[in-house]
Amino acid sequence: MKIDFSTPLYVLAPLAGFTDLPFRSVVKKFGVDLTVSEMLSSNALAYQSKKTLKMLEKSPLENPYSVQIAGSDAEVVRRAVELLNEQEGIDVLDLNCGCPVPKVVNNLAGSALLTDLPKMGKTIETIKKHSNKANTSVKIRLGFETKNHIEIAHICQESGADFIAVHGRTRAGKFKSEVDYDAIREIKESLTIPVIANGDIDSPKKAKWVLEHTGADGIMIGRAAIGRPWIFHQVKEGSEKVESTLIQAVVLEHFDQMILHYGEYGAILFRKHLHTYSKAGYQEASAFRNLVNHINNATEMREVVSNFFSQPYSINRGDE
Repeated sequence: MKIDFSTPLYVLAPLAGFTDLPFRSVVKKFGVDLTVSEMLSSNALAYQSKKTLKMLEKSPLENPYSVQIAGSDAEVVRRAVELLNEQEGIDVLDLNCGCPVPKVVNNLAGSALLTDLPKMGKTIETIKKHSNKANTSVKIRLGFETKNHIEIAHICQESGADFIAVHGRTRAGKFKSEVDYDAIREIKESLTIPVIANGDIDSPKKAKWVLEHTGADGIMIGRAAIGRPWIFHQVKEGSEKVESTLIQAVVLEHFDQMILHYGEYGAILFRKHLHTYSKAGYQEASAFRNLVNHINNATEMREVVSNFFSQPYSINRGDE
């Protein structure tokens, strides 16, 4: 499926440890247009790691679906792409050129590619040449230590990317520095391929402003969707309000999907999501988090979760 940019595209950003199949399947029901797998090592794919192959699994709802890979060794990337070619239901292969995590950067992957633009270009070309998927995309930052965003973006376009997603910070800015939306606008104005804006988009009001200010063809939301998977519905409808009954239903469905996907261990993995879901607007939230940190049994945890989220919350979570 060729990605349609005739209206703004709303994309769930890949977040390691969070945007797995259970979470993506919940978010998809709230109107996100494109979901992206967690970042996958091209090396792990090339050597057919069982854990990595499981991370490729998708919900039937995920259509279109993007798989993000990291790496820069042309031969390894080619082997990873050829393995992905055998997988049905993938519409986009995305190259990660933005991850700031040291263990990724030290392997000349993620944002490290921003320090070697010829290699970045060659890696994009390798994916484009060998992939049988409809789209090739790239996720970038504005630079490594300093901004050279126009140069980076042009190499993406010239190397065959069909569209790019731009996180409006340098690698040095990690996730804390101020997002430079002007730079995203400059990229959009200088390219002919679609550009998706990413970085600190956390409310319907902010989403609308970013689209208007940057002229981007879509927005990508990551951290703001954790604990608030309904944010895509809010953004599309321009509505802030969320009913507490909906929150309870979403949390329980997410929990059930975790158990379905990971088995009993899914309950332990779900603790981090419960910490975020309960973050604001609930009485005794701290005690609740302490309690679930010590529950391993899925049946017991589901009962505790159901009871906790049956209470009304005191503030509008959309305004956090």
